[in-house]
Amino acid sequence: MAAEIVNPRSDAGTDGAEEPFDPAFALHRGGKMAVQATVPVRDKDDLSLAYTPGVAKVCSAIAEQPELVHDYTWTSNVVAVVTDGTAVLGLGDIGPSASLPVMEGKAILFKQFGGVDAVPLALATTSVDEIVETVKRLAPSFGGVNLEDISAPRCFEIERRLQDELDIPVFHDDQHGTAVVTLAALRNAAKLTNRTLGDLRAVISGAGAAGVAIAKFLLAAGIGDVSVADRKGIVSRDREDLTPVKRELAELTNKANISGSLESALAGADVFIGVSGGTVPEPAVASMAPDSFVFAMANPNPEVHPDVAHKYAAVVATGRSDFPNQINNVLAFPGIFAGALQVRASRITEGMKIAAADALAAVVGDELSAEYVIPSPFDERVAPAVTAAVAAAARAEGVARR
Repeated sequence: MAAEIVNPRSDAGTDGAEEPFDPAFALHRGGKMAVQATVPVRDKDDLSLAYTPGVAKVCSAIAEQPELVHDYTWTSNVVAVVTDGTAVLGLGDIGPSASLPVMEGKAILFKQFGGVDAVPLALATTSVDEIVETVKRLAPSFGGVNLEDISAPRCFEIERRLQDELDIPVFHDDQHGTAVVTLAALRNAAKLTNRTLGDLRAVISGAGAAGVAIAKFLLAAGIGDVSVADRKGIVSRDREDLTPVKRELAELTNKANISGSLESALAGADVFIGVSGGTVPEPAVASMAPDSFVFAMANPNPEVHPDVAHKYAAVVATGRSDFPNQINNVLAFPGIFAGALQVRASRITEGMKIAAADALAAVVGDELSAEYVIPSPFDERVAPAVTAAVAAAARAEGVARR
């Protein structure tokens, strides 16, 4: 089966009245996906093989050898895209129904960029226990689970519990996809300026899902130091208002023991990473170290406008497609899942994510420049490179099952 974009059926509303033309609404009318058979059903012989009685033989074989489900159903190449609609793009808590256009979009990106089938599942609950139990019961139908647009801090517990209780990959893309692409771009930016990750001190604006994951991932990859700021300032060990997630973060990060505001932490910093949606004053950007990097990834309004960032930074990246160096998760998640599914990995490890980031960075190759530290999502080399690297890392780390 396959997901595909379908043409808009009409610009007429349900009451027959003409609606003002809007290309976004036109594209979405009727949804963006359809189910497509991979085998023909042209006559009674085809029907008897695709359904009863032929299907009974396959069912019986799977009942005797459950592992055969991966060979004789689509399970080995299909991912559940699961949300509760509580943190959708920049829209916030809009609920499960309103989240579906985003989840459909995610599903077709899986197919377009990774060759992976995906099914959107918007759940009518925000309970951690209910989400975990629902996904566990659905898991036999899928080869992996992509958690999407679930608000922090619940997203951390949901992912952890599902990873502990399921034997298929569970991956919260808002955390790890962003972190993988950020690391790839940062590696190339450091290379461009003749530095390593270990030479860099980074400051992250935003202590939600993406900010926490990026901080931990950069530490695992060997960055010199990283501190994280929330709305009240730097997440530091001397603060008494921290949640358990932020308390853990404070223990892991901020070796320089910086406290106070984001702006004060930027003084002398090598890297700014924005995943908060706030605005950073220009004097704070100007106070960063020479040859600094500004990754202002909030959409649609970056924390630092590129025109301002370019006055002071050696490399500038955003989350927008109309500026160079777009930090876009679609560079990561299709290939990560394709590689994991290819070898039937039981989980996605830190090593697999680092392998994905390294492969993504390597695609840039000799074309590396300040305007090109990360490839385009439409570069056809990306998905195969990430897929191969993730599959190899899964085998090396002992989580591959074929």
